[in-house]
Amino acid sequence: MNEADVAAVLRDALLVTLKLAGPPLLAGLIVGILVSLLQAVTQIQEATLAFVPKALALGLTLAIAAPFMLGTLSGYTHRLMDRIIAIGGS
Repeated sequence: MNEADVAAVLRDALLVTLKLAGPPLLAGLIVGILVSLLQAVTQIQEATLAFVPKALALGLTLAIAAPFMLGTLSGYTHRLMDRIIAIGGS
């Protein structure tokens, strides 16, 4: 395994990480901004008002994106195992 192969594996790992972490982080960001705007407009500063909608949004996002996330992770794992087998066979 040369440096180009290692760089490709690391690049793929970072892309998979972004694909897996992106949807929940984006949902949390959007809900957080909306709740912050609501709190600023109404001047209600309740901690649970910020936490509960984010938790619900993250749970819903994970439930909806689970097939995509599982497919992405298993595809990466198969590609990685194929590379390991190719290295071991040579």
